[in-house]
Amino acid sequence: ILRVPCQILHGLVGLVRSPVSATLPQIGSRLFVTWGILWSFPETRTHILVSSLVISWSITEIIRYSFFGTKELFGSAPSSLLWLRYSSFLVMYPTGISSEVGLIYIALQFIKASEKYCIRMPNKWNYSFDYFYASILVLLVYVPGTFSCPRYRFMPESSTPSVCALTVDKLTL
Repeated sequence: ILRVPCQILHGLVGLVRSPVSATLPQIGSRLFVTWGILWSFPETRTHILVSSLVISWSITEIIRYSFFGTKELFGSAPSSLLWLRYSSFLVMYPTGISSEVGLIYIALQFIKASEKYCIRMPNKWNYSFDYFYASILVLLVYVPGTFSCPRYRFMPESSTPSVCALTVDKLTL
């Protein structure tokens, strides 16, 4: 629970290089998928995309925290971990995004049928909200967000060479 505000705070104060503009959409999408889809609509939990989602998120976080932990403990991370940190997302990012989008799409039928989290008129606030259309809006936001969030990933934390220059033959174990 503390991880979410800490990630944002670390970006704000410059403790990590990840910009808040990239962290907020990532956290928002993870919260939406875990709470707004998987927790709220149990029918989606057995879909195969849940497995690819969990695997993608898990591998990404294991590499990320291994990188930062090693860097904190020893002052630097091995080049193999640096390579993994900046290369694995080329597979994990599209897999995770595709799983998220797929699960939201699959949930749409259950969202529409249940009308969960919908506020209908008339009510004392004179306000209406439809979770089905909000979820469609979230799907539409994924399109530009998919291509804008990973841009900073091509810039390593230090002045090390770019990802493109880190080839397998330069790795030291």
